[in-house]
Amino acid sequence: MPAMPELPEVETTVRGLAPVLAGQRLATVEPRRADLRKAIPVDLRQRMQGAIVTALGRRAKYGLVETDRGDTMIFHLGMSGRWRVDPDELLAHDHLLVETEAGRSVVLNDPRRFGFLDLWRTGDLDAYPPFAAMGPEPLGPDFDARYLCAAFEGRAAPVKALLLDQRIVAGLGNIYGCEALHLAGVEPGRPGGRIGKARIGRLVEAVRAVLLAAIEAGGSTLRDYARPDGELGYFSKQWRAYGREDEPCGCGGTVRRRVDSGRSTFWCPACQRG
Repeated sequence: MPAMPELPEVETTVRGLAPVLAGQRLATVEPRRADLRKAIPVDLRQRMQGAIVTALGRRAKYGLVETDRGDTMIFHLGMSGRWRVDPDELLAHDHLLVETEAGRSVVLNDPRRFGFLDLWRTGDLDAYPPFAAMGPEPLGPDFDARYLCAAFEGRAAPVKALLLDQRIVAGLGNIYGCEALHLAGVEPGRPGGRIGKARIGRLVEAVRAVLLAAIEAGGSTLRDYARPDGELGYFSKQWRAYGREDEPCGCGGTVRRRVDSGRSTFWCPACQRG
């Protein structure tokens, strides 16, 4: 089962870090290695240590830590990254230590080192290369039925592939794409351009509903994901289709699985016909 944290897991992580970091001056910022998936900025300590954290946020699957110096530390959790709050001891795979003047601490732990850390000027975040071509946030006001109808118009690609295209929707991944399509009753392989406006409207609402429920549940428990407080997310217990191959669907049908572009797609042929 894939272990890549998606939007709800990153949102949950940011919310878990906020009570510790928001409004606090950073007394220590200590990278404990030179690189993760890519090199950690050599001036990370210089630019972050002594700064005050003014806000924490998220863009797609990226976490954002803004400071009063006009810098934003950007983090991506990769396959196995997670933040630990107030750890009793440092572990082998704790790659960044952050301590506040109030005596709290967080560490970024990433055994596989597929995540990364970066720095960018806060006022220019829209130009950060991974963000520059991204579509709207699925929980934001710009993601609505009118927008998605226009994005799907004339497209022959499967609707699931379109939903996972970060240029169309930012932050939506395989798990929640499968769940939203099931909730909306849309067959994942149906060409996006052949989905009617009413059904696209239901799909937009389904995407929002699934993501909000997942955030409320603290995300899904994947192989390595845990919230900053160490607790595991429990949205996986609410999965309607994902990971439920050959199990009964709520409609009376049976959940099936197939592989599309290297990713598992879970759907119910009985209720996902549109």
